[in-house]
Amino acid sequence: MSEVMLQQTPVARVLPVWERWMTLWPAPEDLAAAPAGEAVREWGRLGYPRRALRLHAAATSLRDRHGGEVPADETALRTLPGIGDYTAAAVAAFAFGHRATVVDTNVRRVQARLVRGAALPAPALTRDETALATALLPGDGREAATWSVAVMELGALVCTARSPRLACPVADVCAWRLAGSPPYDGPPRRGQAWEGTDRQCRGRLLQTLRESPGPVPGTRLRACWPDALQRERCLDALVSDGLVEPLDDDRFRLPA
Repeated sequence: MSEVMLQQTPVARVLPVWERWMTLWPAPEDLAAAPAGEAVREWGRLGYPRRALRLHAAATSLRDRHGGEVPADETALRTLPGIGDYTAAAVAAFAFGHRATVVDTNVRRVQARLVRGAALPAPALTRDETALATALLPGDGREAATWSVAVMELGALVCTARSPRLACPVADVCAWRLAGSPPYDGPPRRGQAWEGTDRQCRGRLLQTLRESPGPVPGTRLRACWPDALQRERCLDALVSDGLVEPLDDDRFRLPA
């Protein structure tokens, strides 16, 4: 649950939502028994709300196909809805102590600097990066999991993207530091916009639905976003994604 919530979302935002979910649904069968709409409602404002539906679908699969238990095998984990290579590896490593290659943004940045001498990794994960991460892993599963956590924390707290700390425990062997910390010279990196985007519009519509205990009249949804074309496009997309259900009387609700 935490690994899915943490995808593209900081820990500080995830923690209260994760605690709430664990209180409501401490086991997969508990979440599977709840309406999918409740998962969307309790997702709050974490963003990328389809993750809530995928977690609900994964919980249902765990209940129906795995006896309510999370499998330890990466291949089995990848068969669950919404579980890709990274999440499967993270669960296998951190929950079960397996030797699994866990590569997030922080790991990629540490590897780029420490081994390759580059300020930042490539914009998208490459096979070479994954192969390097695997080669660096200790042979023992538990040690490999500890290594992965350590590298992730090193990237998050010390080897940060904008202002890496001088007091780094591997500064004396860091290829980037030894080369004089050359600046990034790759393709330009653009931050994600938010104001006025479809993501903001979708979030506003979902927030209105989450705050209502029952179906919401279409007039109320139409009042929460000024651009009619953008609003209708985003509402159609939410319906298509299964996050919103339209009713016959121009009312809308979270999925039942």
